[in-house]
Amino acid sequence: MVERSYNIRELLDYIDPAELNYQEWVNVGMALKDAGYSAEDWDRWSMADRRYRKGECFRKWESFRGAAVPVTAGTIVQMARENGWQPERPDYEIGWDDLIGGSDDLVVVNTAWVEGKEITEPAEWDPAAELIRYLETLFDSSDNVGYVTQSWEKDGKYMPTKGNWDRTAGELIQALNQCRGDIGAVLGDYHEQAGAWIRFNPLDGRGVKNENVTEYRYALVESDAEDIDRQNAILRELELPIATLVHSGKKSLHAVVHIDAGSYDEYRKRVEYLYAVCKKNGLVVDTQNKNPSRLSRMPGVLRNGRKQFLIDTNIGKESWAEWKEWIEGINDDLPDPENLAAEWDSLPKLAPSLIDGILRQGHKMLIAGPSKAGKSFALIEMCIAIAEGRRWLSWQCCRGKVLYVNLELDRASCLRRFADVYHTLCWKPEHLSNIDIWNLRGKAVPMDKLAPKLIRRAMKKNYIAVVIDPIYKVITGDENSANQMADFCNQFDKVCTELGCAVIYCHHHSKGGQGAKKSMDRASGSGVFARDPDALLDLIELEIPEDAAKQEENRAVCGACEAYLEGHVPGWEDAVSQDDRCSSAQMLQYCRKTLSGTQERELAGQIEAAKQRARGRTAWRIEGTLREFPKFEPVNLWFDYPVHRVDTGGILADLAPEEETPAWRKAVENRKKQAENNRLKKLNEFEIEFSNIEMDGREISAQELADKLNTTSRELLSWFGDGKRQKQNLKNEFEKYIGSDGKAYIKRRVQEGAQD
Repeated sequence: MVERSYNIRELLDYIDPAELNYQEWVNVGMALKDAGYSAEDWDRWSMADRRYRKGECFRKWESFRGAAVPVTAGTIVQMARENGWQPERPDYEIGWDDLIGGSDDLVVVNTAWVEGKEITEPAEWDPAAELIRYLETLFDSSDNVGYVTQSWEKDGKYMPTKGNWDRTAGELIQALNQCRGDIGAVLGDYHEQAGAWIRFNPLDGRGVKNENVTEYRYALVESDAEDIDRQNAILRELELPIATLVHSGKKSLHAVVHIDAGSYDEYRKRVEYLYAVCKKNGLVVDTQNKNPSRLSRMPGVLRNGRKQFLIDTNIGKESWAEWKEWIEGINDDLPDPENLAAEWDSLPKLAPSLIDGILRQGHKMLIAGPSKAGKSFALIEMCIAIAEGRRWLSWQCCRGKVLYVNLELDRASCLRRFADVYHTLCWKPEHLSNIDIWNLRGKAVPMDKLAPKLIRRAMKKNYIAVVIDPIYKVITGDENSANQMADFCNQFDKVCTELGCAVIYCHHHSKGGQGAKKSMDRASGSGVFARDPDALLDLIELEIPEDAAKQEENRAVCGACEAYLEGHVPGWEDAVSQDDRCSSAQMLQYCRKTLSGTQERELAGQIEAAKQRARGRTAWRIEGTLREFPKFEPVNLWFDYPVHRVDTGGILADLAPEEETPAWRKAVENRKKQAENNRLKKLNEFEIEFSNIEMDGREISAQELADKLNTTSRELLSWFGDGKRQKQNLKNEFEKYIGSDGKAYIKRRVQEGAQD
């Protein structure tokens, strides 16, 4: 824990005792005593309050004898913060749990540079006309108006009585128009030392309490912490929706501000908001003026020889709603518009590529795909490619630091996956320090909460990419709502902007078939997902036909044979042609001739494992929608757990995604598959029958064998293979032996493997 020490006496300069209630004032004294300061410090600070009584601080100080939960100096620090004090920037790295953000929200006025706007008393003054203008601005003619002209003295101060509340604005205006400047004849004489007061919200005519207020139209903003001219300048720069601005005849202005609340609860919340904005902008408001039935200074009267006069009406914004929208938009941190002519000769450089032809640094990319497409493995492969500065699938990556935010896997599985991908790719981990992993399974929070935490942790790491996997764990709101998803995606912009790095994330496809859809329309939820990122890569599965699957199995067997021969038979390459290396039958034949029995059995296990891997492979196609680069040709991939490999042989080029194959073609393929199954079944029956006959030890003709199988000799020929030329060759060869040595022919064909 980092300890800090502050000069509490200096912090007291940010706390006005006049703004505090009694308990808050006492808390300051208790905090000072707990921190080791003296009663003189508390007394000196308290003198700024008009409620100050000499000797009271010292008497109270003696009663502070400690408590089970003492009030500490932290209370004063917090009060000072709330009044605009900011500690110096700490000379250490920000902690993980520290909050990012300042007190600049809703700040319009730079108090260090504000210049006062002078106010002078009017030389020619018509009190009745001024009061009429005031009433016409604030009230309807039928509104009951509360006002006070009678006062009483207490400790040298004049206090208002309850006054009057049973006359309407219309009645008062009519009487003032006829009074010939004598407003005392209308309102009653007032004490010129005290002045007079008026209530700014209409009343019900039965009293002057908050419950007697009929409409919550206005609130009072009054401050005497700054000089009059400076108050005037701040009020105007704040663009407050001021209905009337009155000089109090002393050291403050009274601004009656539009609140336009529909209820007392809404009035209270809006006044709190209004006072908070004023406070942030250097205008310390008298918080005793919060209630809607509050009195304000009446224009058109004298107060101790000085005029209470109306300075202005209807200044600033017209309504509360307009002002609130303006004040919250003024600090939007948006850049100013640029003129193209001014930038034409010095256009900014484009951000460098992170993934060549796909994504620039500082931009966003979405990878979308169905479940079991290996999206997480694809992102891990990308992280490793960026860390090592190598190719990811078909694209070269820039080398740099990357943060992988793991929201789905447990820590052990995640770390193991990185190791498995490294080993399978046969890449040497030369830059492991470029990969950071943030494991958040079970600790994920919505993206609007995660973004600032992520930014805080990554601020000094110099990442060039942040990968978030997957985003459904941190989605804020309804993923089918365009507005809510736009707000959600804006969080990625914040990360990009604050960190200057790319943000890469993955999302799942919607339910149902995807083959007939465009790549932009496959991601689940609102179309915002597809249109927001600068690059969208979409994975869709390809349907592998039987012949392609067999071809891949053949390649797997050949590969297993080559790998084994490489380690056990020196110079085998000279004995096997390039064509034979592509035939599993030829490779197996060479292995049988060359290897020992033990080696054959060892190879057989490796071949079976290779076949299993080949059967478990799935085929995928990546399509892209790019904002910064030209569209690329689709890339076909094999997902060979745990990595994706580009299809270099072109086997997948002509394959259609699932559900894109026409119905007629599916029917043809199904018929071919059924015919092949039937052929293999008959061949198996043939071998069984031949073995049974051979056990009898006698000659057998092809016709006899055909009879045993309930078929003809011609159909028997078709069992040995498809294709007109192959069938004709078999027929010709078979007929040479049909009468003389059918048994020898058939036996030889069976031994060679009639599948030729």
